[in-house]
Amino acid sequence: MTDQHRFQFHDFKSGGALHVRVQAGARKNEISEILEDGTIKIRLTAPAVEGKANHALIEYISNLLKVNSSAIEIVAGLRSKDKLITVTNIDPEQIEQAIHKAMN
Repeated sequence: MTDQHRFQFHDFKSGGALHVRVQAGARKNEISEILEDGTIKIRLTAPAVEGKANHALIEYISNLLKVNSSAIEIVAGLRSKDKLITVTNIDPEQIEQAIHKAMN
């Protein structure tokens, strides 16, 4: 699925931050769309109980970006569907390419 919206990525010295909206309990793990405000909507098969969706989100992003899961942290929204995630030690271009590739 191609989307014309650009996702939000805040560039830091050693990584950046992404705004994501999680839909737990989906049929498969995938990036479903980029919302008008730049938030990346991600569907996950894990349920939204006992941190399972948060763990699945970190694993999904880790695999998508080919980085160690320890480089990813949910810094806001642990109990919300809207989250702010930081990713360290990665080039912003790599993140952009991986997200757009996952949507095609």
